[in-house]
Amino acid sequence: MATGRAGALRRGLSRASGRFDPRAATSRTISSFPAVVQIVVAASASYAITHLALGHAIPLLAVTITISSLGLARDARPRVVLENAVGVLIGIALSEVLLLVLGKGIWQVAVVLAVVLTVARFASPSSAFVAAAATQSMLVMLLPDPDGGPFVRSVDGAVGGAVALAVTAIVPRDPIGLARADARRLFAEVDAAFAALVAGVRTDDVRRADEALRRLRSTQPLLDDWASTLESALSISRLSPFLRSRLPSLRQQQHLRQQVDLAVRNLRVIARRVDTSLGDGRDRLGLADLLESTARAVDELGRSVVDVERGPVARDALTAVARRLDPAVVAPGAPVTEAIVVLMLRPLVIDLLMATGLDHAEARARLAVV
Repeated sequence: MATGRAGALRRGLSRASGRFDPRAATSRTISSFPAVVQIVVAASASYAITHLALGHAIPLLAVTITISSLGLARDARPRVVLENAVGVLIGIALSEVLLLVLGKGIWQVAVVLAVVLTVARFASPSSAFVAAAATQSMLVMLLPDPDGGPFVRSVDGAVGGAVALAVTAIVPRDPIGLARADARRLFAEVDAAFAALVAGVRTDDVRRADEALRRLRSTQPLLDDWASTLESALSISRLSPFLRSRLPSLRQQQHLRQQVDLAVRNLRVIARRVDTSLGDGRDRLGLADLLESTARAVDELGRSVVDVERGPVARDALTAVARRLDPAVVAPGAPVTEAIVVLMLRPLVIDLLMATGLDHAEARARLAVV
């Protein structure tokens, strides 16, 4: 845990000072390796098809469209790849038509660029789509005309887009591994937040509670990344014959992420209430023990993302916590502010129990009767 905080501090200092971080660069490079392999395979296939099979001397657009359609972004869903390819093809085809009508020159470049930007913006709200269409249209206008007559470049573009889409299914980027990595990062941050919150409650330390709240507020980008990666993994798995069998586990993970998102939102509110109540010297060991038990159960839930056999263990651990969620049991005689924290844990634990596969009624039935 201390190592994780030190790493985060180093990354923060590196960003603040503008220095190069070798560790972050290495991690970034390793995580991008599947995408690099995918792009290399796709670009090589596009070149081979257009140059060797179709006889195009310099199939520049086939290669560039393949690369730009796939890219290194985490969102490699087939729909996104298709949108990028279509955007590029619109730019190429439209500019080739206008080139035949208007010819080449300075004012023709301006007219073509204006028309392509307008049409692409009308076709899609995505700025990346518009930029791709405009960039490829300028390549058509500024590069020498290829052998073979009009629309050779459109054929190259169509081949590049089709290859990019096919490679998305045939050589996927390990979307399941990426989703699991996102889940691990999220649960590691939640674990660190729980540890700080428990320490703050146990020692009446406002600074530790502040740290917990800060960490929990920083989890939303991690949750969003996990959601995006899962959506991409589901889309690719529907298309890829090699990953279709993983669809049930991915849908289960998507449900887990949705429930964990709700639970983390509840935990932020709880951490905020705890943060404002500390510093009065009161003994809150009962509440600290309850939070620690909840943290251990959440850790088991996080492990279940990789090891499904941990799911029942997480459910049992959360059920044990749910049975204790009675202010009279956790903190007898405590003031109402502390009792409220115990009651606020009830919807959080319901969300987490639902993440293990229970429906709302089943999860609620496991709560202590208050």
